Amino acid sequence: MQIGVMVGPERARYSTKVERMLADAAWAEEAGLASLWIPQIPDDFDALTAAALIGSVTSTIEIGTAVVPIQPRHPIVLAHQVLSTQSVCAGRLTLGLGVSHHWVIDEMLGLPYEHPAAYMRDYLDVLDQALAGPGVVDVENGRFCVHQPMDVTDITPTPVMIAALGPVMLGIAGERTDGTILWLADERAIETHVAPALHAAAAASGRSTPRIVAGVPVCLCGDDEVDVAVARANRVLSESEVSPNYQKLLDLGDARSVGDILAAGSEGTIRRRLQAFADAGATDLSLRIVPIGGSRQEKLASSGRTREFVASLAGSF
Repeated sequence: MQIGVMVGPERARYSTKVERMLADAAWAEEAGLASLWIPQIPDDFDALTAAALIGSVTSTIEIGTAVVPIQPRHPIVLAHQVLSTQSVCAGRLTLGLGVSHHWVIDEMLGLPYEHPAAYMRDYLDVLDQALAGPGVVDVENGRFCVHQPMDVTDITPTPVMIAALGPVMLGIAGERTDGTILWLADERAIETHVAPALHAAAAASGRSTPRIVAGVPVCLCGDDEVDVAVARANRVLSESEVSPNYQKLLDLGDARSVGDILAAGSEGTIRRRLQAFADAGATDLSLRIVPIGGSRQEKLASSGRTREFVASLAGSF
């Protein structure tokens, strides 16, 4: 199992946002971590722009988006941005895509959120051709009529993964992509739901074993501080729990909130929890550091301790 971290935009502190993001990426690469994953938050920094910036100051680490919603961007427009970013990243970009949620696509953007799985299939028809290398994209399906030359870069292929929660999307992930990127999936949900469906679809399509990237919050702390860490994780990371898609995924596991997925406590406790994700079928972890403390300085110290521990995990699973 490969160890990666979640980096990227943070709310507020606008003037130092890029500086801090690049510093986090430099730390992750220097620590020897395998990958970093950039979330696309509805009201914050563009994930692919962040990937291009990070790609320009790193040289070895995999850079992934987790994930870019497809509905607001025509697949050709997205392909131009992805291929341009891949040129900066010199082949290290992994494109994570998703259909997002009704409260983002419909309620925030005013776009239809109908038949998202079918939309993903049609979208991939275009994107697969566009990312294959220089040439003409010729696709006519239920949603797109595209006859478009593409000559951005010959750095190919760009790995594509999708956020797949339900059985239909997991089937698409296994049949058409390199795997899935998860959030709010605990060990039981991965072992009994995600991995079997994904592997079956990949095998039926003759594809290689797909990746399963599990998003896991983490906090190194004393045993007497675990409840504090859980409460903070629930406070700062619980927005997505309102989505019916995530509620269904939670119902398939033992966790009832993001705090239940948090790996918190001593080094040994965290290692055992992360090993449980590997045993369940996760091939990669995207660790989200959750600092605790009553003041900014205490939170910075907590973050530093957890980061140091995360760095020690590189190559150990």
